[in-house]
Amino acid sequence: MTDQNARPRSFSASVPLKGRIAIPGDKSISHRSLMLSALAVGESRVSGLLEGHDVLATAAAMRAMGATIERRPDGEWRIHGVGVGGLLQPQGALDMGNSGTSTRLLMGLVASHPITATFIGDASLSGRPMGRVIDPLAQMGADITSSPGGRLPLMVRGLAPAIPLAYRLPVASAQVKSAVLLAGLNTPGITEVIEPVPTRDHSERMLRGFGADLTVETDTDGTRHIRIVGEAELKPQTIVVPGDPSSAAFFIVAALLVPGSDVTITNVGLNPTRAGLIDVLRHMGGDIELIDPREVGGEPVADLRVRHSALTGVDVDPAVAPSMIDEFPILFVAAALAKGRTTTTGLDELRVKESDRIAVMATGLKAIGARVTETEDGLIIDGTGGDPLTGGATIAGHLDHRICMSFAVAGLVSAAPVSIDDIAPVATSFPNFEALLAGLQQ
Repeated sequence: MTDQNARPRSFSASVPLKGRIAIPGDKSISHRSLMLSALAVGESRVSGLLEGHDVLATAAAMRAMGATIERRPDGEWRIHGVGVGGLLQPQGALDMGNSGTSTRLLMGLVASHPITATFIGDASLSGRPMGRVIDPLAQMGADITSSPGGRLPLMVRGLAPAIPLAYRLPVASAQVKSAVLLAGLNTPGITEVIEPVPTRDHSERMLRGFGADLTVETDTDGTRHIRIVGEAELKPQTIVVPGDPSSAAFFIVAALLVPGSDVTITNVGLNPTRAGLIDVLRHMGGDIELIDPREVGGEPVADLRVRHSALTGVDVDPAVAPSMIDEFPILFVAAALAKGRTTTTGLDELRVKESDRIAVMATGLKAIGARVTETEDGLIIDGTGGDPLTGGATIAGHLDHRICMSFAVAGLVSAAPVSIDDIAPVATSFPNFEALLAGLQQ
């Protein structure tokens, strides 16, 4: 059965990409800025917010729990918060759409408030397991009833006061870490997350910025101990959201692969827990120049100038996976055109994203002429050495925005057009992706 709202689209071999672009705001920071502003007392102001479907789902949920959130005509968002402990009982189910981040972080917020919230989502999100968040939140006293397999729809009955805990993350997950820390905001005493493998640290940076008593200690082996003292009082902030490095990734790789390209991407967030892709692409021979490195709102930022480069395959160190977990689909495309072999391992997390990104990328890349071997926890890719892929296939995007954009870029360097069955999911994270691409092809 075909989706009546599906928007098929083909992408063809491209002229050199030239020009300057500004990408949408960072999705991770956008989610957290809305949530923490909604828990502060007073008015926060946020500019540069990513206005994709996922972030708008977070805004709608925080409104449903009592915050006043409005977007001004100039694009600035103003949020009047309810205070930590002040979340109100939502009147209906919270529809998270396709957003796993919204779901897991909001489950944490609700877990330590005396309210009950039901979370629902689209077909893709409803297939994603939430057990890794359910476990620690249940230990803090929340009563969580889920669909089979720990999936949506699920209901969270919060407990106030919740029970503080020291929780060691069994897998590297910024979302689980953030859910526990957000639950700790309204939990008396000290809530601790023990993180053996560092993951993106936007929650820690932003919680501190809003005035939470949060400390981080790092053991000699690199294990991080993140402690937050509840019950916190958050102070309203003015936030400028940097450009999303995960969105920039598609244009970085496109500029590296399309001959003759020279593209500058402005105001890209370069948090070290997120910048793994740039390091890997430079290691492959990518010409990526950082211009005017600076700090905005506690986050490192720079403009990136990217020029067409001959790439060479590499063995990607699995230790960098947490710092680029969302960028592997587009890295696989870069590897498909590199000279020699690229090997990736330790990517089990990719199998439980919006789609099984290992299997979906392997299938799609093979269909357009790439030489790919799928393993249990990664891909082995033998590149073309810069020659175009054959293309000429229709790719199933599996309602996964990053899969769709990755194959859009692949189409730019294929001999025959690459078609995607439905490009509509791109709006969840990057509503103006196609318009920016068209602008660089002028």
